[in-house]
Amino acid sequence: MRIAGTHMRFIDVIIIINTLVFILTLIDPFLVMTTLALMPAQILEKPWTIVTNMFVHGGFEHLFMNMLALYFFGMYIERIIDEKNLIMLYFIGGIAGSLFYIFFAFFSPFTPINSVVVGASGALFAIGGALAVLRPYMRVIIFPFPVPMPMWMAEVIIFLIVSLFPNVAWEGHLGGLIAGVLFAYRYGKKGRHWETVYYTTRYY
Repeated sequence: MRIAGTHMRFIDVIIIINTLVFILTLIDPFLVMTTLALMPAQILEKPWTIVTNMFVHGGFEHLFMNMLALYFFGMYIERIIDEKNLIMLYFIGGIAGSLFYIFFAFFSPFTPINSVVVGASGALFAIGGALAVLRPYMRVIIFPFPVPMPMWMAEVIIFLIVSLFPNVAWEGHLGGLIAGVLFAYRYGKKGRHWETVYYTTRYY
């Protein structure tokens, strides 16, 4: 990507934007949350929040873990699908996560319609879902499990574990995950190489 005549990686741009928004959140949390965060009950009044909530985080740990995952796994999948497709995957996953959350808020009694949702996890689960399809047997280690496991298994375990945490929007994670899997299948049908075994370490 070229910004102001300077080439910057998409991943670096996203990390910078998320960090700047987090700093702004520390300065004026009310402004950020009421302007950028997603609330299903207000979606008709603030439709842009389907996208902008992806750049807001609820705390430093939330920001750090998401950006760490984006840095390592984003760079990895970028080498497989190129930067242009990574940009598409990231935003498709994030938007799908938002739409899934809105759907559950309106049609499920278990998702509060007045809840506020923030975070890039939908986009990150899209990356994870795409990797689980394109590199299903890549060996990864997820904390706290000491045993390497296939990428597809790791993604399922991460989704199930994270979904049990309080105040976690599992609906958004599910939307991003499904979007990433579908994106990867579409990408694979174009005749790309699907499988090479790699080894890496994942902390989430």
